[in-house]
Amino acid sequence: MKTALEIAAAVRSGRISALAVAEDCLAALAAANGTLIAVTRLLADRARADAAAVDALVAAGKDPGPLAGVPFGVKDLFDVAGLPTTAGSTIYTDAAPALADAQAVARLCAAGAVLVATLNMDEFAYGFATINAAYGTTRNPHDPSRLSGGSSGGSAAVVAAGLLPFSLGSDTNGSVRVPASLTGTYGLKPSHADLPLGGVFPFAESFDDIGHFANSAADMTLIWEVLSGREAKCELQDFRIARLGGRFRENAEADQIAAIDAIAPAAPLIELPEIARARSAAFLITAYEGGALHREALAADPMRFDPQVRDRLLAGALLPDELYAEAQAFRAEYRARIEALVADYDVLLAPATPTVAPLVSDPRILIDGALSPARADLGIHTQPISFTGLPSLSVPLYRPGKLPIGLQLIGRPGGEADVFAFAAWLEAQGIIGVTMPRGAAHSADQGAIA
Repeated sequence: MKTALEIAAAVRSGRISALAVAEDCLAALAAANGTLIAVTRLLADRARADAAAVDALVAAGKDPGPLAGVPFGVKDLFDVAGLPTTAGSTIYTDAAPALADAQAVARLCAAGAVLVATLNMDEFAYGFATINAAYGTTRNPHDPSRLSGGSSGGSAAVVAAGLLPFSLGSDTNGSVRVPASLTGTYGLKPSHADLPLGGVFPFAESFDDIGHFANSAADMTLIWEVLSGREAKCELQDFRIARLGGRFRENAEADQIAAIDAIAPAAPLIELPEIARARSAAFLITAYEGGALHREALAADPMRFDPQVRDRLLAGALLPDELYAEAQAFRAEYRARIEALVADYDVLLAPATPTVAPLVSDPRILIDGALSPARADLGIHTQPISFTGLPSLSVPLYRPGKLPIGLQLIGRPGGEADVFAFAAWLEAQGIIGVTMPRGAAHSADQGAIA
């Protein structure tokens, strides 16, 4: 499959048209969706018009931008001009259409990217599985009998399947990093509130971030540069690494621990304090803010909600203000402690998920030796990092023949450039990297791209 960088270079040079790229992607997405259940809407008319505009700029000798003609999709909670923003729920199917694209979408399109689809998610982003009562359960392209993870599962699945070179998702407690790990892609949760959230349907403002998926460290870096408006500069000299211990090593696969220890065998093993309390506070804050956001809709017509989501939102709406305030006070103090603890390191290493993708027919995972619902607990390693606000990149371990699983590369506040540089180095060593699913689509390959 061609990367975003390769497609953009071919389109800008005139070796292939953006319209041809878009047409192939639209056809491949339509053909694969019966199995993957990843796409909620194909935006064919818009994609063709935007691709034609890119081709017109190339024909006129102008530069369409660093993402010229690169197709992408967005989780179905980003505003798309002219469409209702559903956030994965039928409640908003007939809502007033968005007047403009979300800020992140606008930045990507201004750089020449072509939006082709909106993508499946857990309703209101409340879950780690992309089990959606209205739109279906998104399947893992490496094994369609397994989950893709969530809540940005559709966004991860289309990239992992080779249908799109990149996509946008959102990450509140792990909703980019979990599906990235389970589908074998790269997925970023940036420093909290660092990337533009304008025009994104909220879940829990205290933790909400947008992020993206791609199949190489270079593409991840390029897309972050477009979204952030900054250049990722970093030199891997005297790089300081630490490994996260304690709970981060208690629920993990052997390959994850072996890789972490092989990457940095002499690196100190750091144990973050009060992990259980931090995760409990994160659950509480998420539930409270989600419940408050949907309180009126819950009161008006609770039966229109996905039953599993409804019950969690109702529980959050009943939480007392005093308990929420106490959790927020703990979070502020905890973030300061963690930032001081990790200040001497450029990257922290940790597992991304505790296990590979669970079966759709039995969506449970082993936590501390007991079966636990995947929808709630696949984020056991990502949720504490969201609580700190630190940037974290999920990267796929390179292990052909096995189901995917990832590591988290966690940076200091604003340390995305360090994380991307380290990922590129690990990729060059063959420690991490994408393994395409058997029979994966190659819609973005474009045989005409030399």
